[in-house]
Amino acid sequence: MPDDLQKLTRKMRNCTLCQDLPLGPKPIFQLDSAAKILIVGHAPGRRTHEKNRPFDDPSGVRLRAWLGVEDLVFYGDKRIGIFPMGLCFPGSGKQGDKPPRAECATAWRPPVMEALDQVALTLVLGRYAVAWHLSKFKNAPLSDVVRRTYDAQGDVLALPHPSPRNNRWLKQNAWFEADVIPHIQSRVAGLLATA
Repeated sequence: MPDDLQKLTRKMRNCTLCQDLPLGPKPIFQLDSAAKILIVGHAPGRRTHEKNRPFDDPSGVRLRAWLGVEDLVFYGDKRIGIFPMGLCFPGSGKQGDKPPRAECATAWRPPVMEALDQVALTLVLGRYAVAWHLSKFKNAPLSDVVRRTYDAQGDVLALPHPSPRNNRWLKQNAWFEADVIPHIQSRVAGLLATA
């Protein structure tokens, strides 16, 4: 890992920007300079906070199925990076977890994204990640953003969050699993097939 990213990850692991979080600061991410695939979600959930491992929950099971990778690859292959919009569990709200803390993205996203120069595919999960990585679509309906990034066949693809809370969205947008998921699996397999 180059010094820049190594220094950044060390600083992020010790970050205390958000001392007032309900469970305290505990940055959770998975980054290496070899990352070719970058997964951008909202923020770690309570279960992830407790286990100290990203996407180690039902959302992660669905996400790994979408990618077509097993746990060993997802967590062990340095070519898969996970860098949420908020690095720590933000607490629970009335309708699920609270939004990721804005100061986290402000402090860490610009330098980390600059250091990740091997990324060939960025998977943007949900509204907060779309607002940062695909800002021109931040006010568009998620189904439109997902469809437009898929149709463009670019290097940044929007996805719904893989949470079970989105089962209704998935039923209403059957084209996503029929068309987009095979495309993502093909892209991921191709990137992981190269050294």
